[in-house]
Amino acid sequence: DEMNKPQDFDQYWKKVEDELASIQPAPERTELQLRSAPEAKVYGLKLTSLDHYRIFAYFCVPSGKGPFPVIYRLPNYGSVVHIPPFEERCKYISVALCHRGQRLSDQPFAAKYPGLLTSGIDSQLNYIYRSIVADCLRVMDYLVSCDDVDSQKISLVGGDLALFTAALRDSASVLFYTPSLFYKALHKATATQNYPLEEFNDYLRSFPESIDQISQTLAYFEPMNFASRVKSEVMLMEESEGDANDLAVSFARDIERSGSKHSSYKDGVVLAEWLSKKLQTGETLVPMHWR
Repeated sequence: DEMNKPQDFDQYWKKVEDELASIQPAPERTELQLRSAPEAKVYGLKLTSLDHYRIFAYFCVPSGKGPFPVIYRLPNYGSVVHIPPFEERCKYISVALCHRGQRLSDQPFAAKYPGLLTSGIDSQLNYIYRSIVADCLRVMDYLVSCDDVDSQKISLVGGDLALFTAALRDSASVLFYTPSLFYKALHKATATQNYPLEEFNDYLRSFPESIDQISQTLAYFEPMNFASRVKSEVMLMEESEGDANDLAVSFARDIERSGSKHSSYKDGVVLAEWLSKKLQTGETLVPMHWR
């Protein structure tokens, strides 16, 4: 909880940002002709992130005259990241990052699932998610530098990585956030045997003496410690209504909240309607076959 916020929390993340800033992004954008369509071009974007690691993202630009609003989808937990939905590509610059370890960003490091969640967790400086957050920020910085991006209309969509990105970069105006891996992680892990949280339990069964160090590392990734830094408009998509009250309170201002319907269709409609309202893009982007 907020009481466990490390005293050097801000310095920890400032150091990550400074290290990242010292590395040239060296962007390369290559059109993926097989994926492109008359409505939108799809590019493979490569950038250099922390430790000079090359990361990949899908970067899709609608046909027509920009600048365009942006939907930047932060990756979920899993090896494969899908190309952004066609309807989004037609209207928004839509971006999907493959962070280090995920397919297309897996040279020289291929993540193990399960396993990634505890990789390097016994040290807050070596924890893999420190670098993964930097990967997310690198794409954000690239977005802001693009001429065809409407920098007043950048939205972030995703789990905790979306929250962290919004907290550490104030260039996003909109955040659609579904708490995922790190919200009360160890507390929630004790109540489940489901992966990915079960990875914490597996690790602690093997290294029970490391509980204090793991708690310390995870405190730097606790969403409640980031929330008050977020400047953008927020929609919090909760597991069920009222499920994340203390997290909602930690934003220290009014945010919008919605309980998940546990249907990718119904939750997708909430997302599409909310984004089109906030980014003022006119009609909602719900695919024809969903109506």
